Amino acid sequence: MTANCPAILVAAPASGQGKTTVACALARLHSRQGLRVRVFKCGPDFLDPHWLTLASGAPVHQLDLWMTGPADCARRLHDAAADADLIIVEGVMGLFDGDPSAADLAQRFGLPVLAVIDASAMAGTFGALAWGLQHYREGLRFAGVLANRVASPGHADMLKDGLRDASQWQGGLMRGDAFALPERHLGLVVAGELLDAEARLDAAADALATTPLGQMTAADLHAWDVIFEVESTTDAHISQHALQGTTIAVARDAAFCFMYAANVDCLQAMGARLVYFSPLKDAALPACDALWLPGGYPELHAGAIAANGPMKAGIAAHVNAGKPVWAECGGMMALFDKLTTADGTSFPMWGVLPGSVTLQKRLAALGPQQLELPGGAMRGHSFHYSTVETGLMPRSRTTAAPGKKMRGEGEALYVHGPSGAVQASYFHAWFASNPAAAAALFVKAPA
Repeated sequence: MTANCPAILVAAPASGQGKTTVACALARLHSRQGLRVRVFKCGPDFLDPHWLTLASGAPVHQLDLWMTGPADCARRLHDAAADADLIIVEGVMGLFDGDPSAADLAQRFGLPVLAVIDASAMAGTFGALAWGLQHYREGLRFAGVLANRVASPGHADMLKDGLRDASQWQGGLMRGDAFALPERHLGLVVAGELLDAEARLDAAADALATTPLGQMTAADLHAWDVIFEVESTTDAHISQHALQGTTIAVARDAAFCFMYAANVDCLQAMGARLVYFSPLKDAALPACDALWLPGGYPELHAGAIAANGPMKAGIAAHVNAGKPVWAECGGMMALFDKLTTADGTSFPMWGVLPGSVTLQKRLAALGPQQLELPGGAMRGHSFHYSTVETGLMPRSRTTAAPGKKMRGEGEALYVHGPSGAVQASYFHAWFASNPAAAAALFVKAPA
């Protein structure tokens, strides 16, 4: 089966060049014009998709040739192409960074590459970077180059003059505080935390509209046409009845917001009913059979978590009843006795797991990993600034992705509570990599 759709991969020579801003601006601009836009994020990222979802008005899924796998990537791209007028894929790090890289993804699926370069401190070198990105790898489709954080129209002219091929010029995006996307220690600030998030996206779209890239019509976009092929549009590994009749309560608020949209889809495809609650604001857990505590920013909301005594009691009652809990990264951090923030302030947490969590000023772990579970290996990644001190012995540990090296030991999987109901780790799981193993996380063990 095939589906045809204009598609573009927004890449850069390095992180911090403005890929997310440009991808959001492009999505916002065309969605405002009535086009159906679907956006994907290359690599295991939670924060950029919040902005990309707001910009496009559609769910954003991850594409990663290892974590999600080539077949999963192909199916998601095909399904999007069948319904969309434009597909945008935001790259990760630099175009050729990582294994697999954004360039690997682009080449595998024939995606044209738009290079975004922060030109704020350069002139003629801009052309050398653009030439290198276009020609470093043979056979990569190139859709041109966009200069970001340009100082003036005169500066833009200098940058354009530096290109060997002026037809590759997609314009210059001027510096603008109105559409800057603020950052913190784990990446971009979540869009939902900013009252002016919509205004920032509109400002970015308006700025992009003045460039050649932003002036492309729906007909012009067909220069980026890609034919996406797939053998099947369904995942044969998903059992539609594995979680039938199971209600899973999912923490979702400013403190617990790192959640793959595809993970939600996977649970629902297996028959689960998901109900959402806020550990920050709600006084009780919703009625449920299992609990999912995703990652996020408990360190930024530790005071509110500590102050919500009824929620702490409700989670304790759930655990004491032997009902399953899957907690990853931030969700796990809140389960320990105590959390100490980077400034040394300590807060009591839920006390389900014995021990304490301490925020560090430097990154503690990062990288693609997999976790071996009774149902098989599940792929995912790790990314955190905190460390744990506990007397609990890990049930197992993650291992690095094939061909990758890991500094120190892998992430611990802690199993605790009646019948081992609580399973917790810094590991962020991609459920679709092994739906059966994911389903087992939310099923109560036989008495």
